[in-house]
Amino acid sequence: MKKIFNLSIIALLAGFIAVSCDRNVEDEIQNVESIKIDSVKIAQDTMDVFTIQTIKTYSTYPSACDDFFGYDYIRNGLERNVIAYSYTINGTCTQATRVGVNGFNFRPEEKGIYSFKFWNGKDSSNQNIWIEKTIVVE
Repeated sequence: MKKIFNLSIIALLAGFIAVSCDRNVEDEIQNVESIKIDSVKIAQDTMDVFTIQTIKTYSTYPSACDDFFGYDYIRNGLERNVIAYSYTINGTCTQATRVGVNGFNFRPEEKGIYSFKFWNGKDSSNQNIWIEKTIVVE
């Protein structure tokens, strides 16, 4: 009886996996590109070394075919540059814009004043625009 139950669970899980992996060719990722970070939420601008806090970023996606792909997180001493990337699938999607929220964990390993720059697009002369934030680590 226990063996039949275990086989049933395995078959059920295999079915869920097969259904979740069944994607149409039209729903595949077509491209990945940087997307500007509209705003940033840092809950604590002062924190202790080796503690963790989630930093949230907000970006506007042009359609339901676009979504968050990941961050480029560049460390240089106590400076951090953060660039968000979105992906686009080729499928049937609504064209309504929407705001998405994503985040990453920050866990400082030394005391100091950390300077964050979040990519906010380019200006009319094609220069990068950054949202700047600082966190004091004690």
